[in-house]
Amino acid sequence: MRIGLFISSTGGASLERMIERFRVAENAGLQTAWAGHTFDWDALTLLALAGRATRRIELGSWVVPAPSRHPVALAQQAITTQLACAGRLALGIGASHPAVIEKRLGLDAARPLRAMREQLALLPRLLAGEKTEASGELYRIAVQLEDFGSERPPVLLAALGPRMLELAGRAADGVAIWLGGERFLEAHALARLDAGAASAGRARPRSVVGLPLCITTHPSAREAAERYVGPSARLPAYRSVLDRQGMAQAAEVALMGDEDRVSRELARLAALGVTDFNAIPFPVPEDPGAFDRTLAFLATQARSAR
Repeated sequence: MRIGLFISSTGGASLERMIERFRVAENAGLQTAWAGHTFDWDALTLLALAGRATRRIELGSWVVPAPSRHPVALAQQAITTQLACAGRLALGIGASHPAVIEKRLGLDAARPLRAMREQLALLPRLLAGEKTEASGELYRIAVQLEDFGSERPPVLLAALGPRMLELAGRAADGVAIWLGGERFLEAHALARLDAGAASAGRARPRSVVGLPLCITTHPSAREAAERYVGPSARLPAYRSVLDRQGMAQAAEVALMGDEDRVSRELARLAALGVTDFNAIPFPVPEDPGAFDRTLAFLATQARSAR
């Protein structure tokens, strides 16, 4: 299982500081680094800049809200980013949430499965420089983007519900799962992913699981995890994931404790067939050394995964 790091934009970090965080992840030996896309940095622009400052590490978006982007515009930006980072982009996209798409952006969030189905039918062809013609419910296009000779980046679909997971298995290069712990993966997500893959006559695609993680034994760690994760976990899609795992609070899904305990939890994810882990470190104010300890732990895990 490859080990990655979510590059947090909390704390109002400058652009220079954000780029430095990608360098730190690469220098630590991690295999992947992921940029979020909310209402601060544009993830793909940030990854293009990070690509010029790094040489080895894979750079992924976690995740671009696809309903806010026309597939041609999204493909053009992704191709540019792929060239900037010399073929190391993983394009993570998702349907986002009605609270974002409708209430904040004023766009139609109805039938998200339809939107993602059409995006996944178009994006790989556009990214590969193929002539692409389509007349769907949402997108009607006839275009061929310039082929610059770079390999097409993999397209990962953020998925949590059964039909979106099946779509990821059937039509995406991988799935991005947030807040889905061992119980959720074993009892729900991976079976749906496999069902989608089987319907397309292929093996299970790449699976990237993102969870809060901190190497700390401080008594305040659980409270810190809840402060960090709890607000976003109130969104219905994430709340449903926690409910499927029988969890009252988001902090319950966090991986925390000493190195041995967290190592065992990561090993269980790998045993389920998870191919990539995206660690989202959360701060514990009463334990100021927690982040450095967590990064060192992840570096050790990455070395052992090679």
